Amino acid sequence: MTTLVSANQTEPWRRRLFLPNYQLGEAARYAQISPQTVAAWHKIERPTLSRKERRAALSYMQLIEVAVVAAFRKAGISLKRIRDAREYIQKQLKTEHPFAQYRFKTEGKHLLVDYQEVEGDKGSGKHLVADQGGQLEWNDIIGPLLKEFEYEHDGIVIRWHVAGPASPIVIDPRLSFGAPTVQGTPTWVIAGRWNAGESITDIAEDFGLDKKCVRQALDFEGLSSSKRGKPSRRLLH
Repeated sequence: MTTLVSANQTEPWRRRLFLPNYQLGEAARYAQISPQTVAAWHKIERPTLSRKERRAALSYMQLIEVAVVAAFRKAGISLKRIRDAREYIQKQLKTEHPFAQYRFKTEGKHLLVDYQEVEGDKGSGKHLVADQGGQLEWNDIIGPLLKEFEYEHDGIVIRWHVAGPASPIVIDPRLSFGAPTVQGTPTWVIAGRWNAGESITDIAEDFGLDKKCVRQALDFEGLSSSKRGKPSRRLLH
């Protein structure tokens, strides 16, 4: 999008949106799906995600795409509808990462985009049925689908509540180079302090965190706050 490119000059952190920064396994763990599933979404003839080189790391925008598609699938939306929606928005709105740049809603098993994002005020109250070639939908009673994502004024996902909408753990490209954080502190830092033998009380005091936040960070990193040891792998397949 033009706004992203021009904003790079005044907000340097935006350049990080497109830099390879996440391994495929990391993206899969954050989205609670298997690495094989993410790889398959990239490989199929009609890709569900933006293309990337084999073994290449994912950018923030690609990471958000993985998370959004995973949310679509958990909501019961078919891969065909997801691909149809992606192809339509990518072609009509000329965007490389449509799932990271537009707000999607759902009506049954269809994916819709707020028409106001495309046409401004004159599109108010209407929605594009993205998986049906842009057919207009006039129904205003459409529930939100992607509650764990926060969108910036120009539409892009600027913050992902990676462990759920009620969780304090977020991925924000403006913080710690896009690492998962809790109130600005990377979860991997908290995990490292815990593995080094420090108590939850000491960690919480040092970083100005609530003890509950420290426990949530440890849980996110696959560590039990009741005992020390190697991280568990709780990946959903």
